[in-house]
Amino acid sequence: MYRLNNSARDYLLKAARSTIEAYLRSGARPVPDPPAARELLQKRGAFVTLYLRGRLRGCVGYVWPLTPLYRAVPECAVSAAVEDARFRPLSLKELPDTEIELSALSGLEEAGGVADVLVGTHGLLVSQGDRRGLLLPKVAVEGGWTAEQFLEQTCLKAGLSRQAWKNGATVERFTATVFREV
Repeated sequence: MYRLNNSARDYLLKAARSTIEAYLRSGARPVPDPPAARELLQKRGAFVTLYLRGRLRGCVGYVWPLTPLYRAVPECAVSAAVEDARFRPLSLKELPDTEIELSALSGLEEAGGVADVLVGTHGLLVSQGDRRGLLLPKVAVEGGWTAEQFLEQTCLKAGLSRQAWKNGATVERFTATVFREV
């Protein structure tokens, strides 16, 4: 499982909040300076989840390691605040009541089926053709799902049949280090 120390976690949480605030004030996305911590310079997938007064308010990220973590988190934070199509853009007035949760992802590895999926540890990416569905590890726990139900729900999120994971869809798993503001 991919891990981050407390200093790295604090850095990322502060970067996420300050970048959202800067964007809401000016419309510009500031680019953070590279940190000294090597673990933040690694390319990692990341998701930022926002909660407004305890309710989901946005969640955006990417599973592939496209950019260093110190840049991925602020990018995803702004996107979660203003680009998640399920919600209207976050306002500056709402920001103080918004809690930020971050998920720093491990790399992807192939998962063959139920025996390769540990609920609460693994997140899933199911793909077939141009369809993809991703669910973070906590989603299965929150749903009270078995590994098979988790696979089925990830297939449904991709717009595939429940059984697509048995019928040729590619199933990949990952772990996530999840932490939030206190």
